[in-house]
Amino acid sequence: MFSGGVSLIAIVVLATLSAGGIAYGLLYGRIQEEDTAEKRLEFIQGKAKAPPNQGRNVQDAGRRRKSVQETLKELDQAQKAKAKQSKSPPMSVRIQQAGLSWSRRTFWVVGLVCGLVAFVISWFLGAPLYLSVAFAAVGLLGLPRWYVNRRRKRRIAKFIDEFANAVDVIVRGVKAGLPLNDCIKIIGNESAEPVRGEFRQISETQALGLGLSDSVARLPDRVPTPEASFFAIVISIQQRAGGNLAEALGNLSRVLRERKKMKGKIGAMAMEAKASAYIIGSLPLVVMGLVFITSPAYILLLFTDPIGHLILVASVLWMATGVLVMRKMINFDF
Repeated sequence: MFSGGVSLIAIVVLATLSAGGIAYGLLYGRIQEEDTAEKRLEFIQGKAKAPPNQGRNVQDAGRRRKSVQETLKELDQAQKAKAKQSKSPPMSVRIQQAGLSWSRRTFWVVGLVCGLVAFVISWFLGAPLYLSVAFAAVGLLGLPRWYVNRRRKRRIAKFIDEFANAVDVIVRGVKAGLPLNDCIKIIGNESAEPVRGEFRQISETQALGLGLSDSVARLPDRVPTPEASFFAIVISIQQRAGGNLAEALGNLSRVLRERKKMKGKIGAMAMEAKASAYIIGSLPLVVMGLVFITSPAYILLLFTDPIGHLILVASVLWMATGVLVMRKMINFDF
């Protein structure tokens, strides 16, 4: 009887322990979460110290956040200073941004040749002396600047079109385990111009001993575009604060492609206004040509009479003002 009672008690105790173990196993995760939440609440209220690993992670995150903020502040100040200078850069900088190997002396020699050619052509066509001098001034000061600005604009547009592909090459290379320097060298050897030349220059400046962030920071000076500035900021932050470079550059690549799509949509929407501007701007020349064909004596007074010369000059200035105003109205910057 006694042995039977002891056995019963033992069975009850074992059953209780088994049920408690099962319940503890099922509710262990919830108990652990509640315990962690209580510890965090006590840490926030100042009643307990943070665990060693958690405190270290918090300090690392705070230090990295502070480093990123300081880097962004420095880059923002540098970008503001560069923006003030890039509004009206000197001609030597524009020549470099256009991809030309001219010096200032070559620039003025080209301008002098254009001025002389314009003066000789206008003089042999029978234009008065003051008109010939005006054409010579346009050839001396206007044509070389127009050529440099046009080359500069076309080169920047080509860079923007190819730059997203170059960023994608870096993203794929970094994900595959290649160093960033090797990815830049690949772009400098296999990409299309002018991206190839710019990244080759980055690689060459690194070979001379300059750091990667400093080498990339010079890219917006040679190619004054927001895309180049974004790339320089991402590389500078990654070099100083660390982080996932492939993810950051992947986001940058998406931003660049979205900007390109937006630019295409804006261009399509502005085509109607551009067509209207072209028609309005060409109407005076078309009318002048038709009048010259039908009654030449009527239109030649503008070229033979002194008052006609003044009317022509005033008309050209007035039409040029209208064309520039229409161009400003349909030129959308974003």
